[in-house]
This record gives sequence, C-alpha cells and structure tokens, in this order.
Amino acid sequence: MAALKNWKSSLFDCFEDVNTCCYGFWCCPCLACTVSGRFGENYCLPLCDILTPSVCAACGVPLFVPPAALSMRASIRNKRGIAGSLCKDILASCCCVWCSWCQMHRELKEHTPVVVVMQQPANPIMMLNPNAAPPPGEIHPYVYLWSH
Repeated sequence: MAALKNWKSSLFDCFEDVNTCCYGFWCCPCLACTVSGRFGENYCLPLCDILTPSVCAACGVPLFVPPAALSMRASIRNKRGIAGSLCKDILASCCCVWCSWCQMHRELKEHTPVVVVMQQPANPIMMLNPNAAPPPGEIHPYVYLWSH
C-alpha cells in the first residue's frame, strides 16, 4: 500500500493561490460548485450545504455539519491518498468551510488535466449546388427530369 501524502497546501494557505482565495471569499457557493464539478460530481451538490439551515428551520433537525463539504473533503482525501481522518474533515468543514473549499480547489487544480482541443483547418472542397443555374447552353439535370 502506498504511503499517504499531505495536502498540497494547508487549510489556511489561502494566499498561496490568491485567485482561489478571492474566488472563495467573494463567491464561496460558486467555488464549491466548481470543486464539485472538477471532482466529477454534480455541480449542484454544494446546494445541500446552502439548504442545511432551511432543513433545521423547517424540520427541526439540526444539521451543523455541511454535508457536501464533508463528503467532498473525505472523498478527495481518499481518492488522492491524502493523510487525515474523518474527525479532521468534520472539524475543517464545520469551523472553516470557506478555507476547506479553497483547499480542495487548490488540490484539484494541481491534478486537473488540461484538455486542449485542436481543430484542423477546413480543407476547401468544391461542392455542387443543386439549386445553381446551369451554365448557358446547358440543360440543368433537374429541370430536364421535371419537364418530361
């Protein structure tokens, strides 16, 4: 079994990647959806975290742990072979969910392959337009068929 490795950056290394830090600070739900999509999950999965207070108000069921943040963090850690525990994942997801999403984004940013799609230039092809008028003195084949 391969040895477990550490996260590429720590939980509070937000200024290591200022773009991710700003993205998480100004629009954490959008960052969470990006992380979810990059990991191959549904982009709308983090909406569970946004709806958590509504569940508490409507049903009286207290959900203090953001379910999407916790499950994504644990899944990324397991899939990437990162050391940690479920207890640490719960602590990070509850106490600093923004930093947790930023850390996951930085981790996936390192591993997300860049796909480059190159399109070959179109080769000019001579095409016959069946609706074009025939050259003078020539009978258009479609006109000939319909007139007989």
